[in-house]
Amino acid sequence: MHHWFHYPTNVSPIALKLGPIAIHWYGISYLIGFICVYLWMSRPAGRRRLGLTKEQIQDFLVYALVGVLVGGRTLFVIANIITRLNVHDPHYAHHSWHSIWMYYGAHPINLIAVWDGGMAFHGGLIGVIIALALFRRKHPQLKFTVLGDEVVMLLPIGIALTRVVNFINDELWGHICRPDYPWCMVPGNTAFWGPYYRHPSQLYEGILDIATLPILLYLYSRKPKDGVVAWSWFMLYGITRTTAEFWRAPGFMFLGLTGGQLLAVPMIFIGAYGVWWCWKHEPRTDVTPMDAKIEAAPPS
Repeated sequence: MHHWFHYPTNVSPIALKLGPIAIHWYGISYLIGFICVYLWMSRPAGRRRLGLTKEQIQDFLVYALVGVLVGGRTLFVIANIITRLNVHDPHYAHHSWHSIWMYYGAHPINLIAVWDGGMAFHGGLIGVIIALALFRRKHPQLKFTVLGDEVVMLLPIGIALTRVVNFINDELWGHICRPDYPWCMVPGNTAFWGPYYRHPSQLYEGILDIATLPILLYLYSRKPKDGVVAWSWFMLYGITRTTAEFWRAPGFMFLGLTGGQLLAVPMIFIGAYGVWWCWKHEPRTDVTPMDAKIEAAPPS
């Protein structure tokens, strides 16, 4: 069987080096994602709806960045420990609580080594939600639902790019393919993944993620009630992640669901309820008064 693609074994997780500084593809994907969010939020219509200046939006992105890094890394470490303790996984069957404790005790830097990858999306999402709440405390005129609507609009771009980076980093491969699937590939690290053709589930998920972007753009253009766009994205991500997990090799299983599905399936129902509730009870906000604490700019 002729396969269409072959994994590029010469690809590196490091995009470029500037002297002693190594810039990873992970960092570039996160940077592009944050730039997209900033550009969307800081456009004139976005600033009017939020009632924020460009400087305040930049301040919010600092909150969001900390939330993504802390939340994403924390949940990744927890999930990694659970996976290593999963006796059904041949790669980690020999691990125990003692060996894991000794490993992180000897290499504590690995608890925060986000530059090597290892970020859990749902942990990052929880971190951003906390960041939204903390930022709103500084700006009480800002509605949580309006902020959510503006934040999620271009998230599919950043998430899809991160899945491409997962592919570049030779991680998160899918199940072994049937030999008559020509789009499957042999991973680069055959010592870990085995010399078998596998589903490039990272790319599957990236395609599903970016497919939600035109849906969000159309929905946003209809000017729905506050929060409808945010909860729609929440529901759509639950659908795309649940679907992609059918091809992805799971770290662990529980009640017939992968670890990702255990977190993604509830997002579908929570998001659907959020859309319904906002549609019934929320107003539509197009202009939010600027924070009264903002001093008027001096005349030029």
